[in-house]
Amino acid sequence: MSSKPAPRGRAARLARLIPAGRARAARTPFVLLVVLLLGGGLLGLLVLNSALSEGSFELDDIQRRTKSLTDEEQALQRDIDAYSAPDALQRRARELGMVPGGDPAFLGPDGSVKGVPSAAPRSAALTGPRAPEALTAAPSTAPGPSLATTPSGTPGSTPASPAATTTAPGGAPRSAPTTPTPGR
Repeated sequence: MSSKPAPRGRAARLARLIPAGRARAARTPFVLLVVLLLGGGLLGLLVLNSALSEGSFELDDIQRRTKSLTDEEQALQRDIDAYSAPDALQRRARELGMVPGGDPAFLGPDGSVKGVPSAAPRSAALTGPRAPEALTAAPSTAPGPSLATTPSGTPGSTPASPAATTTAPGGAPRSAPTTPTPGR
């Protein structure tokens, strides 16, 4: 009644190992699993590629900004170098009414004076424009703060006070002895 003959021997044993009706039903979950894994992998690659592209754009923007800031820094450094050049400093000082000073004197750690101080030469007196503050302020005839003079007759940097100076027998001012500061 069946048109197919039944397998014999070795073929019969192999036929028992392979199920006849369930072959398609067993493949369907496996095929769905493979399709889902491939689809998930493709979606994962798409998301990863988008994230990398976004990071690349951010990196490009940051590099462009860094380049512009570096250019700005270099321009500012050139300005600083131009303003701090000796000839530019001398020109600005003369515009403000400053004159070159005389020979300086230095104080040693033991309190000794090294060198002989001298005043600025008279030939360096103010000949150019005065400082902007001096041009706007009205000249005053009131005496300004007096400066103490050193024994050589040059002005010092500390204001004179009656307690700090005394008069020598020849009429020249001299410094009064000072008391040392405790802890020094």
